[in-house]
Amino acid sequence: MLIAKNNLQFIIEVAIIIHAGVIILFNLVGVSLSLVLFLGTLVTTLFALLFSIDTLLLILPLFTHQEFTHPFGPFAVLSWVSVLAASNLLSEAGIRSTSIKTLNYILFFVIAIAGGLMHRSFLLLWFLGGAIGYYIMSKSFKRTARITRKSIMGFVSALIGGFALMESLARILDMPVLSPLLRITRLENYTIPSLKLVLTRTTFWGHMVGSCYWRSECLGGADGYITLPVTLIHQLGLPYHIFYGVLIYKKDYIDYMLPGIFAVAFDAGYFGLLFLLSWVLIVTITGLHVLRIYREKRLNGSRRYLGREALLIGSLSAFLTQSIIGLFLFNRSFNSSALLTYIILSAFVMAHSINVKRRIS
Repeated sequence: MLIAKNNLQFIIEVAIIIHAGVIILFNLVGVSLSLVLFLGTLVTTLFALLFSIDTLLLILPLFTHQEFTHPFGPFAVLSWVSVLAASNLLSEAGIRSTSIKTLNYILFFVIAIAGGLMHRSFLLLWFLGGAIGYYIMSKSFKRTARITRKSIMGFVSALIGGFALMESLARILDMPVLSPLLRITRLENYTIPSLKLVLTRTTFWGHMVGSCYWRSECLGGADGYITLPVTLIHQLGLPYHIFYGVLIYKKDYIDYMLPGIFAVAFDAGYFGLLFLLSWVLIVTITGLHVLRIYREKRLNGSRRYLGREALLIGSLSAFLTQSIIGLFLFNRSFNSSALLTYIILSAFVMAHSINVKRRIS
């Protein structure tokens, strides 16, 4: 009875296991501010190196790339925002953190360039993650992080400049894969047919039997349009529907061309979509509530939860960013390996609520 029979059941079981495991780990491991600074800087640097190497392999002939930005992009947002939050907390305590902030800003632009060359959707995710993290910090650290007209114009200008740079490189190097305009053209060609398929075949619990790629073997829901990593399913020998290696006119007709809410509705029904959106709301409200408690403790003179506060700001920023990009813009930023990342980020946020009830009240 505990063995999942389809993709949706497998996702739910893995999500429960991950949330339970992260909560237990979070209660066992002390999260200090110095630990967040050290590990956050190290991980952000490793992501900058990983994305740069992968992008270099994309450009060089006779090499294959791995597209690490989809599964690891939100984790990069988590680590980068956590380091920035931790450095701001140091400033709040009267400790200079100029060198840390300088290194972090350098890593921001390295990751933006490398990841943006790999995927245009990552550039949106990266700048949105920075903006959300900066907004949350502006509410928590009023003396060290403020949203101004200049900062908003800076974010927007950098984003526009990033897209302009990729389009220029695509034309100079004769590599259409780098072109943002190519993505727009593909959306124009495939989005309307994809929407027609989803909107006319979606039901409360899934989709009309026979309307998916599998035809006579269509389950009417949980057919694999939303999955965990295909390699994980293969390694466990699970007999689920998967679209491994099938492009544009099969799974990717939905996966590439529509926001995640449409893919979730088609594969899990309107009920599944409502459940997911409700969970996103629960995680967001819980994270903001715990963050408010951390802030009150800090303003009252306690430094016990500074590391947890920085980590929560990073986790919540990454979770909200992936929710917006994956669910409302590009399903690929939420699906497959990225879905596993999304579940882990959700667990990172919810784990703080258990700790708060045990240690703060």
